[in-house]
Amino acid sequence: MIFKKFFGKLNKGLGIDLGSCNTLVFQRDRGIVINESSVVAINNRTDQILAIGDEARRMLGKTPPHITATKPLEFGIISDFEVAEKMIKYFTNKVNTSRFSFSAMPRIVVGVPLDVTAVEKKAVEDVLLAAGASQVYMVENIMATAIGARIPIQDPTGNMVVNIGGGLTEVAVISLDGIVNFKSSRVAGLAMDRDIINFARDEFSLVLGEMVAEDIKKKIGSAAILKEQLEMPMRGRDILSGLPREARAHDGQIREAISKSVLKILDTIKATLETTPPELVADIYQKGIYLTGGSAQLKELDVLISRSIEIPVHIADDPQTCAVRGMGVLLDDEALLKDIVLPTSQ
Repeated sequence: MIFKKFFGKLNKGLGIDLGSCNTLVFQRDRGIVINESSVVAINNRTDQILAIGDEARRMLGKTPPHITATKPLEFGIISDFEVAEKMIKYFTNKVNTSRFSFSAMPRIVVGVPLDVTAVEKKAVEDVLLAAGASQVYMVENIMATAIGARIPIQDPTGNMVVNIGGGLTEVAVISLDGIVNFKSSRVAGLAMDRDIINFARDEFSLVLGEMVAEDIKKKIGSAAILKEQLEMPMRGRDILSGLPREARAHDGQIREAISKSVLKILDTIKATLETTPPELVADIYQKGIYLTGGSAQLKELDVLISRSIEIPVHIADDPQTCAVRGMGVLLDDEALLKDIVLPTSQ
C-alpha cells in the first residue's frame, strides 16, 4: 500500500479529451499542456507520419496526391485505430520530458460520448493502452464537462448541460452524480462549416476550403441578430472559371446559412426537456442551462436558446476546455472518479 501511494504521487496522470476537431491533454500539477488539432498527415507511398496536430491541420486541402491529411476521430469516436494510436502516442510523448520518468506510463482519464457502443469503448481503451497508458479510466464526456464547468453534479437537483463540440452535440440532465436523461445529435460545429461551404457554392458559385469556412464562422457567424453588422471576404475557387475569386459575405447571410444546424441543436435541447421528470425541469428553470464546448462560443447562441425556451442560459468559462479540466479534477478526486467511471472492457 505504501509503494502504491508512492508511485501514485510520482505518476502525475493525464486527462485526454479526444475531440473531432481538437485533442486536449491535461497533466496533473501542470494543467492543460496540449491543445492541438486532431489531424494527422500521412505519406501514402511510405506509410510514414509526416505531421501531427496543428502542423498537419495547416496541410488540409493543400496536399499533393501522395499525402493525406486525415482526422482519425469522427463524432467523438475513433474511426482509424492505427492513426489514432500514433497521434495519441505523439501527444503523450510530447508531454513527458524524460523517457525514464515514472510518468512515462501514465494513468489516463479519457472522455467518451454518451451513446458510445461497447465496441467503440474497447477501441478507445485499446488505443490508449497501446499508446503507453498503465491504466485507462473512461468517463462520459458530458460528466467531465460538468465537473470542469464547476456544476454541483453531486447535489439532488437537476442541472442541464449542453455540450456543443465539433462533431457532436450532447444534452444531458445531471443529478446525484448520474445522468437522468440525455439526447445527442451529430449536428455541431463541423455541420455549420459545411453549411457555409454549401452557401458559398450555391450563392456565389465559390468553392471554399474547410479552414476558410471555419474562420468565417468564428469571425462573423451568429445565431441571432447582432448589434453591429459584420462582414469579411470569402476567398476560394470560382466554379465556372476555375480561377481564384473573392466575394464579401455579411453576418446575416452566414446566420441564414447555418440556421438549420442551429435549429437542430435547439430541437435537441427541447426534446431533452420534454422527456425530463418535472421536478428536475423545475430546477433547470430556476438555475438555467449551461453551455459548454468550442461551438458554444458562436455569437448570440445563448441569446437564441434563452429566447426560444424561456430559460436562462449560461456559457461556461473557457467552454472549449471544460471537459479536459474536469478530467484534471478527477485525477485528484479518486472518490468522485470511482462514482462516475465506466466499466472497463479489459
